Amino acid sequence: MQDPTPAPSVLRLADIGYDAPAALLARYGLQLHRVAGDEPIPGSFWGDEEAGIIGTAVYARADTPVHSLLHEAGHLIVLPPERRLAVHTDATDSIEEEDATCYLQIVLADALPGVGRDRLMADMDAWGYSFRLGSTRAWFEQDAGNARQWLQERGLLPPG
Repeated sequence: MQDPTPAPSVLRLADIGYDAPAALLARYGLQLHRVAGDEPIPGSFWGDEEAGIIGTAVYARADTPVHSLLHEAGHLIVLPPERRLAVHTDATDSIEEEDATCYLQIVLADALPGVGRDRLMADMDAWGYSFRLGSTRAWFEQDAGNARQWLQERGLLPPG
């Protein structure tokens, strides 16, 4: 029997196209690889339509949520280049890197036309991201100082 609960309505790669995300990832030395709609996504930790990572490559299909693409790309961006090459499917066990990745994916959303941080945070909430203050916005605005500082110290965000 099929689950009657509809999938959350979130922005997907098909909604924004591949060009802008590919250009954004290229700024960080990453490549976006398009996966056919009927193929499993290589390097996907969660499976289904979730993005995957192997080395400096991010894999996604048209049905991949934008938040998933940015999250997995963020995992690679926060890693030093020498650690990226060893990544296959699971990027880190570090809480600091995970928090930095969540923060960075929100910031990166502003670089994608038709996305932006407000939409991305709403999609993260709809998908089920969990933060101790409840919403993604509350975490980002009130509880993510450590993640912001971590990114700034590594030159991944402007000071401020």
